[in-house]
Amino acid sequence: MRFLGTLAALITIPMIPLLGSAALWGVLPFVTATLFAVKWALDRSRRDRHVLEVLTLDPSEAHLERINPTGKRQNWSCNRYWTEVELHTDDGPVPNYVTLRGSGREVEIGAFLSEDERKALYDELQAAFSKA
Repeated sequence: MRFLGTLAALITIPMIPLLGSAALWGVLPFVTATLFAVKWALDRSRRDRHVLEVLTLDPSEAHLERINPTGKRQNWSCNRYWTEVELHTDDGPVPNYVTLRGSGREVEIGAFLSEDERKALYDELQAAFSKA
């Protein structure tokens, strides 16, 4: 809210000389549209980053559920013994791309994490799956 308030104040400063003239009414709709567009873009960005991934490791099975920002659910299950954890350092869409492979499918995990967090996730997954 502070950002939008500051933006509104900075946009209105150059409009001070237009106060009392008809030109103000010509500029005002564009200023208002700009503020609403910035608000919409910030809300959309906040909504798009809401991704939830839940990895459940049972004694015999691994289950990954991903809930996308749209609410769509994606599920993947595999025998824990046959699950492979792979780190693609250069050949993925992002550096240190982590995938799980099993049951004839390969799924990504942690794509929303930073590069260092994906490395740590890979190490943690390797340790968890090696206990199977």
